[in-house]
Amino acid sequence: MNSIITDIKALQEETLLNLKSSKALNTVRAYKSDFTDFGLFCAKNGFKSLPSEPKIVSLYLTHLSTKDAKMSTLKRRLVSIGVIHRLKGHYLDTKHPSIIENIMGIKRRKGSIQKGKKPILISHLKSIINVIDQQDKEEIKKIRDRTIILIGFSGGFRRNEIVSLDYDDLDFVDEGLKIAIRRSKTDQFGEGTIKALPYFDNHQYCPVVSVKKWLNITKLNSGALFRRFSKSLKLSENRLTDQTVALLVKEYLELAGINSKNYSAHSLRSGFATSAAESGAEERSIMAMTGHKSTEMVRRYIKEANLFKNNALNKLKI
Repeated sequence: MNSIITDIKALQEETLLNLKSSKALNTVRAYKSDFTDFGLFCAKNGFKSLPSEPKIVSLYLTHLSTKDAKMSTLKRRLVSIGVIHRLKGHYLDTKHPSIIENIMGIKRRKGSIQKGKKPILISHLKSIINVIDQQDKEEIKKIRDRTIILIGFSGGFRRNEIVSLDYDDLDFVDEGLKIAIRRSKTDQFGEGTIKALPYFDNHQYCPVVSVKKWLNITKLNSGALFRRFSKSLKLSENRLTDQTVALLVKEYLELAGINSKNYSAHSLRSGFATSAAESGAEERSIMAMTGHKSTEMVRRYIKEANLFKNNALNKLKI
């Protein structure tokens, strides 16, 4: 009997681990953060947040809309509230008419154009790399920072993918560099994928050459690829955080004379997609590099890239 109880406890612990691992850590954090905001709204207005009701959730979404929250934020908050309810063993009908009709009404009244962060295009990329190379800093830091920027752009990487890279993920071949991505936002089960970065004709902006310089100066042969420095600029064992990538992007944009307000780390990824589309790359080729599973976002990049190229005004002779 005791062995059965022990087995059940072990199974319960294993099940809890499975539930925690079903979502990426960043996704779980986002769910908790979103639900915390919903909880504050409920507490302030005397509502019960868990379990809640569709009409309360609908009021919360209206509240967000009056604060000029984006439609994408409203939809994400709704998903988070629903997920937390399920994890806590409660049912919440997130498809209830009072919620769906309200969202449709908000969308019609306010519109749903999403003003995302600007892409870092090739001209911006070159300006950033140029300004990094011109900095009066230790060579090791300049090489690390330029490699992060070049890798992020050239591979269409998400910032968490960049900082998750290990030395063992790299495979140099005659044509360039193959990088193994063990897990990503669209690959939660870790099936893995490989991105291929060819050598550029201009070595100053070549990500493969820059990675080789980074490995040469650091003598890294295992562990995290991109790491923090100590105060004495000695390379530590600590992996960089994805927030560091965002800060680096903004820092060097400003130093290059570009207002960083409307840019983020994601600007490297969107910049690659937009620049590739401008150069005539096919939709599937862009998706193969960025890892997008849906064509919706990639087509938005392509549409943006072709605003002037396929503009009807180009046919007018004025």
